[in-house]
Amino acid sequence: MPGHLARLLLALALGCATLSSVASPSYAADKDCGDFATQAAAQGYFLDKGGPRRDPDRLDSDGDGVACESNPCPCSTAQSGSGADAPPDVKRQRARIVRVSDGDTVVARLSRNGLEVKVRLLGIDTPEVFGGVECGGRAASRTTKHLLPRGTRVTLVSDPTQDLRDRYGRLLRYVMKGSTDIDQRLVRRGRARVYVYDDDPFRRVKAYRAAARKARAAGLGLWGSC
Repeated sequence: MPGHLARLLLALALGCATLSSVASPSYAADKDCGDFATQAAAQGYFLDKGGPRRDPDRLDSDGDGVACESNPCPCSTAQSGSGADAPPDVKRQRARIVRVSDGDTVVARLSRNGLEVKVRLLGIDTPEVFGGVECGGRAASRTTKHLLPRGTRVTLVSDPTQDLRDRYGRLLRYVMKGSTDIDQRLVRRGRARVYVYDDDPFRRVKAYRAAARKARAAGLGLWGSC
């Protein structure tokens, strides 16, 4: 009898161990943005894990529904399904202007979550006012401040052909005030030059270059004074 009892107890112990191993979930290690080769791959994983409503790995640092925005492209801002192989799409964010830093950089507060973000106006470059004032720099800053006073409602629009952020972490966006493209308006007034980064033309480059040619021919802004 003691032998039978011992075997019974051993069988019960083995059964409990088996059930415990089956019932205990195995948790995958937390992911961070460095685990993904591209932003699109991170976005696909983020969506598969319940994003944008859930973000257990904290890949969406600013809560805008886009994971690992500083990762290299291919990029995706898809909000449903697996985004790993999804083509890049246009991202629109409503915001209010907080302040203008210089002619081509502003600080805006996102309407969705109240987060303040630095925005580099896409496709243009204005003369510098920091680290040495360049000809036309102060005038460009004044024009941008006039076009975008504090509290102005804007829409920040991404370009699928460009990165979502620059190397300084600023959002790369067209800044739309109603139907007015502020980036292009600065070019038309001669306050900004067209800027193509790394020989990778943005979608609106033809319209911007046409505006620049007209401003230069008319001697507007920096074309007439610098």
